[in-house]
Amino acid sequence: MTAIPPVLPRFSPRTIGIASAVVTVLIWTSFILIARASADPARGGLLSPLDIAYCRIVGASLILLPWGAYLVRQDLARSIRNGSWLGLSPLSARITVSVGLFGGLLYALLAYSGFAYAPALHASVLLPGSLPLWTALLAAWLLRDRITPGRAIGLGLIVLGDLVVGGVSLLRAFDGGQVWLGDLMFMGGALCWAAYSVLARHYGLNAVRATIAITTFAAVTYLPVYSLLTLTGMIQAHVFTAPFKDVLFQVLFQGWGSVVISGITFTQMIRYFGPVRSTMITALVPGLSAFGAVLFLGEPLHWNLIAGLVLVTAGILFGVRASLPNAIKKEAIYATQTGSRG
Repeated sequence: MTAIPPVLPRFSPRTIGIASAVVTVLIWTSFILIARASADPARGGLLSPLDIAYCRIVGASLILLPWGAYLVRQDLARSIRNGSWLGLSPLSARITVSVGLFGGLLYALLAYSGFAYAPALHASVLLPGSLPLWTALLAAWLLRDRITPGRAIGLGLIVLGDLVVGGVSLLRAFDGGQVWLGDLMFMGGALCWAAYSVLARHYGLNAVRATIAITTFAAVTYLPVYSLLTLTGMIQAHVFTAPFKDVLFQVLFQGWGSVVISGITFTQMIRYFGPVRSTMITALVPGLSAFGAVLFLGEPLHWNLIAGLVLVTAGILFGVRASLPNAIKKEAIYATQTGSRG
């Protein structure tokens, strides 16, 4: 008798979309909490922010570099001449360097370094909260996107929220505080990711290929230089001396989770919900990460953090709602076109 192979369950697009949204929000929220707990010197972490960035790039490279090499070979086999870089990045050298500098290297260095100075509550407001602001401004400048009055109000609320959080930290700098340094790094990290997003949109990049490209650039530029400086003792690092389990955890979460898995689930979420609804979903991240910082990290929730969190979240939702009708119309047209193609 011939054995009947088991039938694998097939999930509906709705199930996949909702699951992808849940995974994306959980990873983005956990990224803020885990990065703060790992990079904060007061919590006794053995790895420095630069060590954690190293682990992130190593972890992502283990999966994405072989994937990139495979795509490059596939393109060559199909006589597709879109360009590649070093046989690893499926994008041209110029595009790989431009998007990789912002999305692969500078973002990681600034974000992780910020957690060494500022608490996760500040990151909850300034890191995901500043992203729509920088993206809108860069898109208006580079892509000639129009900022509607509704979006302008939303961006104004975000600016006000950032000022409420960062302004208080800046005032405390006169008393010797260093939290403002972390705040600036968070905003700089958000700016870098916004630059990457706008460039990816400008070049019309595929999400997987773009993620592979930024990882390739970071791996080629950062990993050998940091390894050399560490092994020669020119910088104080612990990535090669810390317990293996600590390094492995960062490699798995920061590299596989934050880069690979969330990159895939974020793309799936956009495919089902569309970019505007997806932005509304990710607007949950500031509030959830702030709640997690209070619950799991014991951080105090001061009045300015509450005000900044409310203003930033309201700004994101207000700006998205202002552009929702046109976006839904565009998404419906796109769905009709793609559906008619089978």
